[in-house]
Amino acid sequence: MKVLVTGAGGFIGSHLVEALLAAGATVRAFVRYSSQRSPGNLAAVAAREGERLEFCYGDLRDATAVERAVAGCRVVFHLGALISIPYSYQNPEAYLETNLRGTFHVLEACRKSPVDRLIIVSTSEVYGSARYVPIDEDHPLKAQSPYAASKIAAEKLGESYWRSFGLPVVILRPFNTYGPRQSLRAVIPQVLVQLLRGPEVRLGNLTPRRDFLYVHDTVAGFMAAAICPTAVGETINLGTGRDISVAELVELAGEVVGRRPRIVKEEERMRPPTSEVTRLLADARKAARVLGWRPQVDLREGLRLTAAWLAGCHLPEEGYWI
Repeated sequence: MKVLVTGAGGFIGSHLVEALLAAGATVRAFVRYSSQRSPGNLAAVAAREGERLEFCYGDLRDATAVERAVAGCRVVFHLGALISIPYSYQNPEAYLETNLRGTFHVLEACRKSPVDRLIIVSTSEVYGSARYVPIDEDHPLKAQSPYAASKIAAEKLGESYWRSFGLPVVILRPFNTYGPRQSLRAVIPQVLVQLLRGPEVRLGNLTPRRDFLYVHDTVAGFMAAAICPTAVGETINLGTGRDISVAELVELAGEVVGRRPRIVKEEERMRPPTSEVTRLLADARKAARVLGWRPQVDLREGLRLTAAWLAGCHLPEEGYWI
């Protein structure tokens, strides 16, 4: 089976490509073009996989490039997106162009070159601050950032293609994924990197609560959605059903790396007050019922694995991830 992964060079995308290759698929990796033609996190994978991994360089905003990438693929995993919430405050139009128009190009390409399954990867940020917990798929949607708004719009466009054209779309909403290769700007790598250097941890708001999902569990959910016959037309959460505050996360990370953290709160790291999502806690019973999926890695073990990976990296100078 030939499979396309957009955003393949990114954090989650690279883990998904590895899992698909291990399962025997032939993978076309759609990676945003740069003059260096960098495969991103797939550099090491490319060196050992040879013919079963094909790179397709382009831009989601280019309909022709997307059509070329989709052609001949039976399953499409659409992960490509701009993801930084703080950057979406500064450049909201870029999120509209990449996350919404890019998804439109993927949908159109899949309609013209019919596929067996299109998995659109969304985010738990579409819910905004929880009105009730755990958050099920019927929870109201609330855009508290331009990023979240772009993902809600992309979801609804995907849903419309299922209802209007019968395109076999599945929408997945993973909660806060973490693990090796994640950007150092994300909260778990920020905390772990600082603790690996010393006890001081500089952070913004310490009270938000999140449901953290280890990347291998996220990928397992994606792959289950690609083969489950009853998943088409559905929107499905992926999460653990357990949440933790940022402050509690720092303490647990300190236990994992053997440090007693000293937290320094910095105002410049804070989101605008009405944009901060205060709590995300998944109700993942639908994923268990429809996909037969349940997370396997608890947070302590996931932090240990992530810390071990970071400890083996050549970390950038202090302040890079701030």
